[in-house]
Amino acid sequence: MDEEYDVIVLGTGLKECILSGLLSVDGLKVLHMDRNDYYGGKSTSLNLTQLWKRFRGSDTPQENLGASREYNVDMIPKFIMANGLLVQTLIHTDVTKYLNFKAVDGSFVYKKGKIYKVPATDVEALQSPLMGLFEKRRVRKFFIYVQDYDEKDPKSHEGLDLSKVTAREIISKYGLEDDTIDFIGHALALHNDDDYLDQPAIDFVKRIKLYAESLARFQGGSPYIYPLYGLGELPQAFARLSAVYGGTYMLNKPECKVEFDDSGKAIGVTSAGETAKCKKVVCDPSYLSDKVKKVGKVTRAVCIMSHPIPDANDAHSVQIILPQKQLGRKSDMYLFCCSYAHNVAPKGKYIAFVSAAAETDNPEEELKPGIELLGPVDEIFYHSYDTYVPTNNQEEDNCFISATYDATTHFESTVMDVLEMYTKITGKTLDLSVDLSAASAAAEN
Repeated sequence: MDEEYDVIVLGTGLKECILSGLLSVDGLKVLHMDRNDYYGGKSTSLNLTQLWKRFRGSDTPQENLGASREYNVDMIPKFIMANGLLVQTLIHTDVTKYLNFKAVDGSFVYKKGKIYKVPATDVEALQSPLMGLFEKRRVRKFFIYVQDYDEKDPKSHEGLDLSKVTAREIISKYGLEDDTIDFIGHALALHNDDDYLDQPAIDFVKRIKLYAESLARFQGGSPYIYPLYGLGELPQAFARLSAVYGGTYMLNKPECKVEFDDSGKAIGVTSAGETAKCKKVVCDPSYLSDKVKKVGKVTRAVCIMSHPIPDANDAHSVQIILPQKQLGRKSDMYLFCCSYAHNVAPKGKYIAFVSAAAETDNPEEELKPGIELLGPVDEIFYHSYDTYVPTNNQEEDNCFISATYDATTHFESTVMDVLEMYTKITGKTLDLSVDLSAASAAAEN
């Protein structure tokens, strides 16, 4: 281990594995270490026995749940936007060849105790039971404006400079109602609170366009895709990429202590008495706990069921967003469901997750609105984890620390963090202008 590396990456969570892959492709000499004996860190997938051990402290799940090895239960459940940043990164690095994806069946939003399919185009708006007749017409006009908007074509701007006009001003121009703003802002643009309303509208409009374009991509019932066998496949796929480009992997390395010189710069990592030298360290918050601060907590319920979510068109996989206002919360709640159709559970079994940024110390009560949408559950596990962000100055200590995974059930915020870290580490922006038709969802069996 006594070699010098450009970068040592600590932890094999998805963010760290993507960075390790990208940096290796760039020609940097990368050593990737993890104190665990498995890939994935916090974003790993567990079989049923591992799930039982983690949450129930025993090795013997009930027999009626089926074979343990047929379960792949994500600890950080997230769907992938079909035209989004993660897919662009997968294609850019050619990691798609290690993975098979399948479209997600449904995308829904919660309103006054019921769930509705999220309308994303002018045609869907006219058919949606979410709105009354006059509101449908107003929303249709808004969607046509968004669909036709082209940053490079001033004619499509209708006299509005979206870098200056706020989202709230655009919405009021079309006279949209509060409930409509709720589903557009939270279930289409995927904002997890209402701060976006007073920010420039360009990001809001681009997010809605991304949703609509992703939805059109596979002609599925949602804009999302998801890997067969679950998200645990993703870190391993990027790890393979890193290895192909000369990256070195070491699992089950105890301690992994970052070493600093007198000026406070990271110069290496020591494990089991051996030190590997490096110029930069990349890691998750658990490896440098004195350089991060706690900013919140995510609370989550993991449920095993024998039926699809009621009123969701018998979908095998679905995302439901419960906007904050509908629940009287400060941030949204997310419901994610997948099943044997994505090879994450035995035939006839479904896995549902209800997630939220914790606002109380009582997860059972707090997650109730989401859990009530599930119908009968065979088993339910609750867990919470603290969320951290880095507080260090990377230029002074050469340490690049990822933020903890948030409660959202899609990957856009995760990949934004990765791309920002990549730019800080390398000083350049990753070019993700790729041919999106190169990726494909696995065909239905």
